[in-house]
Amino acid sequence: MNENTASLALPAQATIVEQAANAVRMLALDEPLKAHVAGNATLRAVLARISHRYVAGSSTGSALERVASILARGHAASAEYLGESCRDADQANHATDMFVALIAALDARGLPCSISLDLSHVGSLIDPALGLRNIRRIAQAASVSARELMISMERSDRTDRILDTYQRLHADGDAYRHVGITLQSRLHRTNRDLERLLHCPGRIRLVKGAYLESPDIAHPRSSPALRNAYLGQAKTLLTSGHACSIATHDATIQDELSTFIHSRGLRHMPYEFESLIGLGTAQIDALRQQGFATREYAVYGEDHFLYVLNRIAEHPVRLAQAVIDASGYTGQ
Repeated sequence: MNENTASLALPAQATIVEQAANAVRMLALDEPLKAHVAGNATLRAVLARISHRYVAGSSTGSALERVASILARGHAASAEYLGESCRDADQANHATDMFVALIAALDARGLPCSISLDLSHVGSLIDPALGLRNIRRIAQAASVSARELMISMERSDRTDRILDTYQRLHADGDAYRHVGITLQSRLHRTNRDLERLLHCPGRIRLVKGAYLESPDIAHPRSSPALRNAYLGQAKTLLTSGHACSIATHDATIQDELSTFIHSRGLRHMPYEFESLIGLGTAQIDALRQQGFATREYAVYGEDHFLYVLNRIAEHPVRLAQAVIDASGYTGQ
């Protein structure tokens, strides 16, 4: 059973799968648990065995090698130094230094690659002014080599703060045209946010959204409503002529949008299909072979607790694979 057929479970099975996935998402948001895992060598080792499928190593050097391999396969590349929910100003400033160093390392290697980050990694939860100051510093470093900088989206209670910071950047004029934003299709508010953000020049990256959210805020991950919302928002972006990233591993959505692009003559619009490393590799390679613009997104670093648990929660196959990986079983 692969990830696409796994979503076709019977209703009772689907309910159990969704409950298990939500339990994993709840764990992902547990900051005391995250700190406990980070401080326990045994638990860190287990997480490392699980995460190797989704993370390009722990160092900037390992990220550069993964970026080079992505480019060699014909895709554009993005890189992110993982981390979020920083509660200490010194740590937020250190994370900012790491992003600036990543940009310098990419420049030294001559590797074209965009940069992505969570605003909470660079101080927005401590003080919005600190987050804005640090994102400006990273954006200015990226602009020297004409690198795109993408702000990721976080759970829904942070959406307004993220969008306000993004619009403050673009209020400064053309200096931050290379800064884009991520929207989560499953949030009920996203149609309104999309209309608002089409007036900013930065790329809009459309994802389904992986965080645990209540039904009054978001469509369930496995619902037809989410699929319809994603398709509608993606088609709005594609026909708007606005730079956008169609960031999903859902093969049925990729197929429908590929057909839509062909039928509307949109092949030369500023869009791209995007995939995360370790997920949907064959799909993104096939899209590239068909002539579509594609991107693969590589994350790295030690702070991958939230990221990896959210990836596992997205598909029941990954829950089973995580158990196997945690055990250290290699099949040999």
